[in-house]
Amino acid sequence: MAGIMNKIKQFARSPQGRRTIEQARRASADPRRRAQAQRLLGKLRGRR
Repeated sequence: MAGIMNKIKQFARSPQGRRTIEQARRASADPRRRAQAQRLLGKLRGRR
């Protein structure tokens, strides 16, 4: 499990990871995108 966390940390620090994080921040600030993500999470949670 520690290996996975280290890989995630490395990705988050990489230029590509930083771009991905910034895109996620911008998307979460948009009310339409936020609602879209909430619907998706609801569907995923409902399947379990």
